Amino acid sequence: MSNKMPPAHPFDDDKLREECGVFGVIGVTDAANFVALGLHALQHRGQEAGGIVTHSPETGFNQARRMGLVRDNFTSEKMMAMLPGSIGIGHVRYSTAGNKNQQTAIRDVQPFFGEFSMGGAAVAHNGNITNANSLRRELIERGSIFQSSSDTECIIHLMARSMGRNIPDRMEEALRKVEGAFSIVAMTRTKLIGCRDALGVRPLVLGKIGNGWALASESCALDIIGAEFVREIAPGEMVVITEKGVESHYPFRPNRARFCIFEHVYFSRPDSIVGGRSVYETRENIGRELAKEAPVEADIVCPVPDSGTPAAIGYSLQSGIPYAMGIIRNQYMGRTFIEPTEQIRNMGVRLKLNVNRALIKDKRVILVDDSVVRGTTSRKIKEMILDAGAKEVHFRIASPPTAWPCFYGVDTPQREKLLAATMTEDEMRSHLGVDSLKFISLDGLYRAVGEANGRDPNAPSYCDACFSGEYPVAPSDMIEQGFQAKTAAE
Repeated sequence: MSNKMPPAHPFDDDKLREECGVFGVIGVTDAANFVALGLHALQHRGQEAGGIVTHSPETGFNQARRMGLVRDNFTSEKMMAMLPGSIGIGHVRYSTAGNKNQQTAIRDVQPFFGEFSMGGAAVAHNGNITNANSLRRELIERGSIFQSSSDTECIIHLMARSMGRNIPDRMEEALRKVEGAFSIVAMTRTKLIGCRDALGVRPLVLGKIGNGWALASESCALDIIGAEFVREIAPGEMVVITEKGVESHYPFRPNRARFCIFEHVYFSRPDSIVGGRSVYETRENIGRELAKEAPVEADIVCPVPDSGTPAAIGYSLQSGIPYAMGIIRNQYMGRTFIEPTEQIRNMGVRLKLNVNRALIKDKRVILVDDSVVRGTTSRKIKEMILDAGAKEVHFRIASPPTAWPCFYGVDTPQREKLLAATMTEDEMRSHLGVDSLKFISLDGLYRAVGEANGRDPNAPSYCDACFSGEYPVAPSDMIEQGFQAKTAAE
């Protein structure tokens, strides 16, 4: 029997995947239940595994890490009884790198826990440390023994070597040696800690629930527990939360924020608030901009569900072409529906999506999707639409061409596997076999997120490296391994 894990998304390997989501709470009864609810709301950010750590004076630190979905692991009374306490943090994961072997991958599941001279601490991390390989080599040479392949473990070892007088001080010192993108939720026996990197690439928000507090990757996780959204943690800010309240520290040199613009396009849930903006409204704006930039005569506008829906609505409203649910999503296809043999894998998209034939037949169809990565799913959807009798198929994509890999916590194929890295737009249209293919421009995307003048090429306000190839933090580990950064000609 093979010990290789099935792909986390066996029927949808053509999307960029957020690496993980983090959540923490303090000052509540049964913190684990709140953490489980928060992680459930963040499940879209990682479906491979999850973990929860809590602390109570009677039992000390308690932890559980499991492969699979939150609903399958952290809902039973027996499980939650093993995680007592009024403070807790959690993590959901979709690995980018690391071990995919079922029997060893559990070692990579966060939160990670460490015992220090002043007490224990647990750390959960969303993002990617771009100098993790060099840090790991240095730490191992100095005697550190690693238990996982996760870059997050570097933070624990750096904290262990720090001479800081308390856990927050040690975390500050450790994070000053880290490069890349990170939003961190951590805990001690009495403190909940949250921190974002100096550029604020990955999201983190603060909420208030009764006399307690919560930290989460997205505001939708605050909604599910009935917490009031207070604010976003600022780029470069560390908050230390105790029963006395919230203290802010700024351990990093001030820098211009470069929040991930793809959070607006795809990663965040549409009911979240990101950068003070409704994600849903932003995606509708993207559709409107796309309709202005790339109009086409057609009969209906159809989203590729579910991620293309708000942009398709915006395109329809702007263009005046009727919106229609031409593709229906099967909401009940679980990850373990059937073992994906080659024959079944070829049917994969049809297992998840089905064409509304009566609506599509004899129509000129505009399909709106959030992105094109490898192009494999787009080709299959196009074939399904044509099989249903469509006269024409026009793709409109709610993001610029994804031509560069992300090294800041997103699962991205190697550059040569990205369709836009090897083909022009017209070549991609021919490859997909559609009547027309248009992407929103980078300026159009910036306008949709509130930048009236588009993208400032000298000082862009977002991280858009996956589109532009301009990395705000040099991916030093990948460059060491041979990655070719963007040249002036590109």
